[in-house]
Amino acid sequence: MQIKDVLLASGNGAFFYDDQAAIRSGATQDGFIYVGEPTTPGFNSIRIPASSLSIGVVLADETVVWGDMMNVQYSGAGGRDPVFETAQISDLTSRVVAPRLLDADASRYLPACATVLEPFEHKRLPLAIEYGVSQALLRAAAHLQRTTMAEIICGEFNLPLPIRRVPIYCQSGDAREINVDKMILKAVDVLPHGLINSRQKFGAGGQTFLEFVKWVATRTRELGRPGYQPVLHFDVYGWIGQEIGLESQRIADFICRVADTVPGFTINIESPADFGSTQAQIENYARIVSILDDRGSSARIVVDERCNTLEDIRLFAEAKATHLVQIKTPDVGSIADTARAVLICKANKVGAYVGGSCTETDLSAQASVHISVATQADMMLAKPGMGVDEGFSIVGNEQNRLLAILNRRATKNVDRKARCVSNAE
Repeated sequence: MQIKDVLLASGNGAFFYDDQAAIRSGATQDGFIYVGEPTTPGFNSIRIPASSLSIGVVLADETVVWGDMMNVQYSGAGGRDPVFETAQISDLTSRVVAPRLLDADASRYLPACATVLEPFEHKRLPLAIEYGVSQALLRAAAHLQRTTMAEIICGEFNLPLPIRRVPIYCQSGDAREINVDKMILKAVDVLPHGLINSRQKFGAGGQTFLEFVKWVATRTRELGRPGYQPVLHFDVYGWIGQEIGLESQRIADFICRVADTVPGFTINIESPADFGSTQAQIENYARIVSILDDRGSSARIVVDERCNTLEDIRLFAEAKATHLVQIKTPDVGSIADTARAVLICKANKVGAYVGGSCTETDLSAQASVHISVATQADMMLAKPGMGVDEGFSIVGNEQNRLLAILNRRATKNVDRKARCVSNAE
């Protein structure tokens, strides 16, 4: 018996759960809170502290390995699971998941995930449970096989040991100017997000947003060290479509205008519009991508809303309805499906960005690093939280430690092969 007990511990996410519908409808900010009535089911106010639930798997040697469950900041929006309820998730985990874990072969990662996370009463388990439990199982397999989580993923998916560093992307939250300066001083690969989630921040006709884009580019040139040329990534939460209309040509024209404002930079525009359904999103995003490509624009479209599950990601990638997919890890569910999502993107020559949410934890962020490096994603989010320093440190340091281990493994393998050749001669 590899798993002898299961522990649960309530915890905190690193930010807050926000009612996106209420914010889009015009809720105003008063300091850190939003004033107004919530509109999304499960929210008792527009902004609530993010909660999480840790699941600890006790192995036969008394080692305890953990995974963390939570939902994303804008829970209940764009087809996502509802806001996280610790008591409900804890009850379902204790009744359904824990007994399955006690019977699982924790040394075989993908089969264990398939068995433990199978549907219950003909319904898929909440994605938060899939996410946390799959992290714990990944750590268990790595412990039992005396290896890293990344190497478990490489072995399960028949991937070579990775050697390339994955670029890191930071988001600013509302403290835009201060956090942009931090990102530039730390030479972050991709920045700044900007949290353009309201009409006030986007501005009439997008003018406020355009001024912010120009300011970021100017500040990068002023503060950045010689040769520093980050990708500029802005999440506009559908506000291009909301402000100028849901017409693909007009949206593409606006995005080209943004890119032309800052020549010399690659521009990522995340969630330019929300067309109301996955199918409509795919059709219209494909048109926008085609227009941008035909014009040779330096702008790239990043899909988030309406692209939540592994199947959604497959549909967007196959339709070439985006340049880059944000694989929002808690929304995908099992972290094994995050690995599958990256590989689907690569197979369809679409960029793979292993994202997630500011509501996550240090443990879920570290597990995401191993998936990102193992699959050689195109970029990964510095998380958790809305600051720069903490998330960049957690993700960046975990990646550097992992690559040091993998480089040592590769060096030893080369030395071993060289000795075998020498002995044969």
